[in-house]
Amino acid sequence: MKSLATSSLIYQFLFSNFAYMTFKELGLNEELLEALGYMNFHEATPIQEQAIPAALNGKDLIACAQTGTGKTAAFTLPIIHKLSLNNPGTSNTLILTPTRELALQIDNQIQGFSYFSGITSLAIYGGGDGKEWNNQRKALTQGAEIIIATPGKLISHLNLGYVKFDDIQHLVLDEADRMLDMGFYDDIKKIISYLPKERQNLFFSATMAPKMRKLAQEFLKEPEEISLAIAKPAAGVLQAVYLAYDQQKTALIHELLKDTKSYESIIIFCSTKKKVAEVAKSLKGKGYVVAAVSSDLDQKERELALQEFRAKRTRIIVSTDVLSRGIDIKDINLVMNYDVPSDAADYVHRIGRTARANTTGVAITFVSPDDMFNFSKIEELIERDVIKINVPESLGESPVWKKPTKGKGRRKPFKRKK
Repeated sequence: MKSLATSSLIYQFLFSNFAYMTFKELGLNEELLEALGYMNFHEATPIQEQAIPAALNGKDLIACAQTGTGKTAAFTLPIIHKLSLNNPGTSNTLILTPTRELALQIDNQIQGFSYFSGITSLAIYGGGDGKEWNNQRKALTQGAEIIIATPGKLISHLNLGYVKFDDIQHLVLDEADRMLDMGFYDDIKKIISYLPKERQNLFFSATMAPKMRKLAQEFLKEPEEISLAIAKPAAGVLQAVYLAYDQQKTALIHELLKDTKSYESIIIFCSTKKKVAEVAKSLKGKGYVVAAVSSDLDQKERELALQEFRAKRTRIIVSTDVLSRGIDIKDINLVMNYDVPSDAADYVHRIGRTARANTTGVAITFVSPDDMFNFSKIEELIERDVIKINVPESLGESPVWKKPTKGKGRRKPFKRKK
């Protein structure tokens, strides 16, 4: 099989045309429609089309859709619509989310959507200084209408006794599956104990794990359930695999980037902080404008890196899975997986950074012999075989793809082909 240039991959993928409902047809008020128009949002995505009417009707909801499909707008728009019609002037909505990045993303979107409505919101998360703590305390005591919080930080405020959630009418869990994976089950239960029993509950998730169903059964009342393409990449993502030995991967990145000059925004995912540092250093040595993002950076450094990336002053971000969820950046052209994630669902979240909101994008994964078992599990999850491509001849021979035999677990590394 001949090597295929990255820049030509996108043109081989055909996309179907779908008719989507407009936000006006969904019954949102004029203030919201005006804000959406300024943001160039006119048509609802499938998750928004199904979730918004249910939320407007006051139903509890459990909604499952892959990352990048517009889940944030699916729960924020109906809440802002209701608040703009009857603003109580107190904390009305609590949104729980697993990470600081996602809390900030949701807060930014709410500020855009509510520009003409006068609705106030504040993100509550860790990693800040004393001034941020005081701002958070002020919002919690004086009543920003919408509070977006990570569970651990919110509990720190709750434990001090000054938080009053007597008027909360909406509870949203965003990325609920990830919060449960991160061990927040008990924290979520504790937070819910501070809320009025009569409220609307909206649970949004990328996957429907057993723990998610248990949580829903415990706290939701006759919920409407929406499930769209669970754990599947968005249709607009063109996926490909390069079969490469570990020692070929960095050189392969350099080779592929030669063919992506028109791609302005690229994310490269690595599984460890050490690999992030090594790949970023190598790219900087070739003159690329690169940022390395991992848990080693504090919150302000991460925010600055993302700000530069959004503004397209930084072309490439090399990151761990800290950015696989919780960022909303338009027009990411290419996602590269330097190595295969051990959890198949993480692959979906990584490549979900591109082809967001019905756009298109390319996702390339480097698969070594040791990665073949894990990638075969990914193909089982997404229910398709991803095209396999050999590395360019200048980099040497590629390993031979061999799908591991079912039931035999991880295989030993495969030998080079003769």
